[in-house]
Amino acid sequence: MSWLVLLGFSLLVFFLFVFLFSKFLGYMKKEQNLQIESFKDMMIDKDNPVGLYGEELEQLKEQQKEAQRHLNEVISKIPVIQKDGRFQIDQEAIRQRRAAARDTETNGTAIEDTV
Repeated sequence: MSWLVLLGFSLLVFFLFVFLFSKFLGYMKKEQNLQIESFKDMMIDKDNPVGLYGEELEQLKEQQKEAQRHLNEVISKIPVIQKDGRFQIDQEAIRQRRAAARDTETNGTAIEDTV
């Protein structure tokens, strides 16, 4: 029977502390003008993982789209061939491009020297 008295007393003390803590939090929020975010507000949004607002988010999305377009453009310029079911960089095409660039460069300087 004594354990029921202890259980009742401990529950009373526990709920008293919970009540005092909630009053203290309410007072501190009002005093310091704080806002406590709910757990749902803290969840990460898959479209906005950084937590930006309005115009900043749209600007970041636009920058990412532009970077993706630029990356696709750069990747499309790389010569690729398929060997053994795998895509590999075409070394021969790269050598030809470098040689053509060197020829153009030397021809351009030779033309400038003659002028």
